[in-house]
Amino acid sequence: MVLIAGGSGCSRLRPKPPAQYVYVTAKQTFLRDRVAAVSNRTATVENGDRLEVLDRGRRFVKVQTAKGEQGWIDEKVIATQDVFDQFEKLKQDHKADPVVASAVVRDEVYMHAKPGRDTERFFRLAEGEKLKLLARATLAKPVPPGTRVAKAPPPAATAATAKGSVEKGAKDVSTAAAAPEPVPPAMEDWWLVRDSKGDTGWLYSRMMDVDAPDAITRYSEGQRIVGSYVLTTVSDPEAEQDDKNIPIYVTVLSPYKAGLTYDFDQVRVFTWNVKKHRYETGYRDRNIEGYLPVDVKMATDPYGKSPTATTPVPTFSYRVLADDAGPVIPDPVTGAIVPGKTVLKTYRLESNLVRRVLPPGTTAPGEAHPEPVSDKKKAAGAKGSKGKKRR
Repeated sequence: MVLIAGGSGCSRLRPKPPAQYVYVTAKQTFLRDRVAAVSNRTATVENGDRLEVLDRGRRFVKVQTAKGEQGWIDEKVIATQDVFDQFEKLKQDHKADPVVASAVVRDEVYMHAKPGRDTERFFRLAEGEKLKLLARATLAKPVPPGTRVAKAPPPAATAATAKGSVEKGAKDVSTAAAAPEPVPPAMEDWWLVRDSKGDTGWLYSRMMDVDAPDAITRYSEGQRIVGSYVLTTVSDPEAEQDDKNIPIYVTVLSPYKAGLTYDFDQVRVFTWNVKKHRYETGYRDRNIEGYLPVDVKMATDPYGKSPTATTPVPTFSYRVLADDAGPVIPDPVTGAIVPGKTVLKTYRLESNLVRRVLPPGTTAPGEAHPEPVSDKKKAAGAKGSKGKKRR
């Protein structure tokens, strides 16, 4: 009897195993009272709901909701605690990251724990959800199984090669020169985003649109607006718009192409012509390898001596790749794009004029260009930089 009582006491003192939880990944689904072709619905659960695990079957899990409702759910529509923890870590690690642009979701889509189509996914975003963009990554687009990798066509043989092919050893050289090279893989872009609830994850770039006003998208000239930022507003009582306070924008644009090693190749400022009641280009910087974020603030000119320089006005800054920086190569695993040496470019909006802020007596540092620049343009650019040391 003593042994029995002792055994019973030990069972009561044995600690209860910790509760296990899973999380709903489907937009909405049901719990059922049994795993069978015919069953009854016991509860409705939605994306993100936490469920306590009570039992496990072959393909189904018996769970309990926060309200105490119990039932079986298909394991295909739930995420483990480990997946939830990955998203929670993303949220905490990037909660202080600066927002580089805003966007809108095109259609219902999932956020991923890492860039890539085959990575874990959890939070489901509704069409029209507003997003804050934090960082971009670019990865090779997955190739469907059984697809053959295309090869680049061999370079055309030159006359000299053809003539020398009869010489000793020239045959091997010609064969080596004609060897086809693999075509660079197709790339796809992913963005680290934060939704209106504060949840953070990676989203395929084609599933969202950067939030840019219609008033300036018509001037994009076939390029993609990566970000648009309000510098200030001007009053135009005779403007056609209902709001007579017209925003002045600085925008950054890029080609419609994935896999770029820079975020934008053009900066454009749209000022408002009060007499003609329309937007005009107040400044444009082209053929650059620029990187987000764009910093916009009110600031004085620390190098200027005129009365205007001491007055805080809208100022914007961005970084471009320096001409003596090494090639930028995205990380093949994470897709992260980390440039080497960059040049900070700062400009002030003084009335409708955009002026660069530079220390007195200095020449603007050299910049890298995605498209080749002729010697004539280089000389003209250098001459222009010297002439714009200070006004």
